[in-house]
Amino acid sequence: MTTIDGTVVADPTELGLDPDRLAALIDRARREVDAGLLPSCQLAVARHGRLGAFVTLGEADNNSRYVVFSCTKALTAGMAWLLLGQGALTTSTRAAELVPEFGTNGKEVVTLEHLLTHTAGFPNAPLGPPEWNTAEGRLERFSRWRLEWEPGSRYVYHPTSAHWVVAHMIQAATGQDHRSFFTERIAGPLGLEAIRLGLPRSEQANVATLEIRGEPATPDELEAALGIRQLPVTEVTDEALVGFNDPAAREVGVPGGGAVTTAADLALYYQALLHNPGGLWDADVLADATGAVRVTMPDPLMGSPANRTLGLIIAGDDGKANLRGFGRTVSGRAFGHGGAAGQIAWADPETGLSFAYVTNGIDPHPIRLARRGVALSSLAGACAPPSAVESR
Repeated sequence: MTTIDGTVVADPTELGLDPDRLAALIDRARREVDAGLLPSCQLAVARHGRLGAFVTLGEADNNSRYVVFSCTKALTAGMAWLLLGQGALTTSTRAAELVPEFGTNGKEVVTLEHLLTHTAGFPNAPLGPPEWNTAEGRLERFSRWRLEWEPGSRYVYHPTSAHWVVAHMIQAATGQDHRSFFTERIAGPLGLEAIRLGLPRSEQANVATLEIRGEPATPDELEAALGIRQLPVTEVTDEALVGFNDPAAREVGVPGGGAVTTAADLALYYQALLHNPGGLWDADVLADATGAVRVTMPDPLMGSPANRTLGLIIAGDDGKANLRGFGRTVSGRAFGHGGAAGQIAWADPETGLSFAYVTNGIDPHPIRLARRGVALSSLAGACAPPSAVESR
């Protein structure tokens, strides 16, 4: 066991991890940093509730924290699971019951389940700075949002809109801002000091600055790989991602994409989802959230079943786990949620592994980015021998 910049890392062999496979994973992560495509990256592998590897490469160190974009959705879902276990919320709770300003233009029927499974029907509802800086600004936007289709009838990824509503439901149910609720009720009890949803400006000095590096894919490259010459335009643009260099954006705690953390704390959060230390979550709620697929409607971008739980994605055993961000070596039971710019976070109940990879490099080449993610997850998933099956 060693201590790296204050973080305890076990001898990987004590956790049943293969040192040679860990080395191969780290070498693969180093490739884009050495090529100048990423300013830095950080990765962590954990098992049995402990870190077996924690490495930072490039222009950063292990104390650096990273904006992890949509990996944040698993944190916001974790808050909702707490309240589900306490009976303060149910999956059928309508958002308008707790947030009356939201109950306009037909949105009165939208439930917590719709919001957490991306079937709420308003994926493109606009909300950004400066409106998202205040509760009043957000609620006013909620009142103007309109449905694009009937809730529950289609799956389309909601980058940020749905989770803003979840955050306001949490506040209405608890009387506590979602940022402090996460810190006090989840990060604190789990001993995760680096992971925060809404980081005060006074604590932002060690957040890695986001940079756009590299050239975008050409239409010919997109067509050869994806069969289309242009990706659909969403709110998740490279310029919008760089906007999280703004201290105000980090401070507001965007619940669908604004958390900051180290890879170590993110990997340990997923260990908590595997082991539920101290019974933090209701066991039945947690088992449902990490194992029960509620939405198999097709993902319109990938064409494959969405495999959405109440807040997460399941790898699945249909041969398409790599399209869902899990690589090719995890079990079908693996669960997680990635983020823009190549952020990765997942856990595999079959081996007990959890893996997190974070970077401050925004690669505008989606094909290169996707291939990197598949390679890293595949190498990470192989770090525990196939015989090392976790008891559950």
